[in-house]
Amino acid sequence: MATVTFDQATRVYRDGDRPAVERLDLEIEDGEFLVLVGPSGCGKSTTLRMLAGLEPVDYGEIYIGDRDVTDVPPKDRDIAMVFQNYALYPHMTTAENIGFHLKIAKVDRAERAKRVAKAAEMLDLTEYLDRKPAKLSGGQRQRVAMGRAIVRQPQAFLMDEPLSNLDAKLRVQTRTQIAALQRRLSVTTVYVTHDQVEAMTMADRVAVLKDGILMQCATPRELFTHPDNLFVAGFIGSPAMNLLDGTVSDGVARSGSLEVPLTAEQSQMLTSAAVTIGVRPENWITASEGGLDAGVDLVEELGSESYLYCTADGIDDREVVVRTEGLSTANRGEKVSLVPQPETVHLFDTTTGARLPDA
Repeated sequence: MATVTFDQATRVYRDGDRPAVERLDLEIEDGEFLVLVGPSGCGKSTTLRMLAGLEPVDYGEIYIGDRDVTDVPPKDRDIAMVFQNYALYPHMTTAENIGFHLKIAKVDRAERAKRVAKAAEMLDLTEYLDRKPAKLSGGQRQRVAMGRAIVRQPQAFLMDEPLSNLDAKLRVQTRTQIAALQRRLSVTTVYVTHDQVEAMTMADRVAVLKDGILMQCATPRELFTHPDNLFVAGFIGSPAMNLLDGTVSDGVARSGSLEVPLTAEQSQMLTSAAVTIGVRPENWITASEGGLDAGVDLVEELGSESYLYCTADGIDDREVVVRTEGLSTANRGEKVSLVPQPETVHLFDTTTGARLPDA
C-alpha cells in the first residue's frame, strides 16, 4: 500500500490543443478510496491512464509512495486495474482468470491456489470457480475482475467505470460490495465514474474535474455543503442545486422576488454586481409569501417524498425544483412562495464562479 501523488501532471494529445489534464496537483492518502468524477471529456479516464502508465505524462511527475513512476512501464508500477469491460479470458475458468497474473509471475502453485481461494471467498465466488465467463452474470464477471486485482496484492487499485455495464439494481448492490471490500483491504484505490451518485456513496474523497482541471477535492459531505464554485455546486447533488441569477444593490442580492442580505465581507468579495444564489431542492419551504414567487408546473409523488417543478416569476422563466417530505400539499397550477431555509443559501460570484464566504 502507498500514497499516490500527482505533481503538476499534464497530458496534451496534440500540439495546440488544450491539455486533456492540466497541471494536476493531487495527493491520495495510503488506503484512501478516491473517486474521480466529472462530465464526459473532463480528463478523469486520462488521469487514471496516466497513473497506470497507459498514457504518457507530458509535464510534471507521478509518484506511488516515494517512487517516481512517471516513466516507469505499466508492468513495473505495482498497480492492478479493473476495466469497464472486465477483460476476462473467455476460455479460462473463474479460478484461472483470477490466478492468471500470479501464474505469469511464476508464483508457486500452492500459494496461487491459496490466494485464489481467499479472494473467491471474499467475493462470494467459491461455488463458481470452475465456471467460464460465459456462464457468469454481469455482476459475477465484475467480481472475477476484482478478484484478479486482489490476488496480486498491489500498492494501488485503479478502476475505470467498472459498474457501467450493469443494470441499475445490480449497480447499487455492487457498489456497496466494492466500497466494503476496499475498506476491508485498506488498499489505496482510484476509481473513475461519470455518476456523481456513485461517487458520493463510495468515496472517502471525491475529485471533481472539468476540462482537465481539478475544480475541488473534498469529502462527499463537504462537496455537498460547501462547493467551491458554480460548477461543483451544479454538478454535485441529485436533483441539482437550483442556481438563480441575481444582482446586488444596497447589500442585498435579488433574484425575482427573492432577497438575500449580504454581509460586508461577501459584498467586498464580489467582482461585479452579478451574483448567483444557490438553494438545494430540499432546502426550500413552501409558503404563501415572503420568498421566491413561482408557479407549480408538475408534482411528482414518490410516497416518502415529493418533487415540485416550478417556474420562477421574473427570472427568465427559470425552473426551480423543490423536494418535500411525504406527500405534497401543493397542486399543479398553484402559485407558491419558496422561502430558503436559514443558513442553507449558497452565494457565488457570477463572473468568476467562486463561492462567497458564508454569512
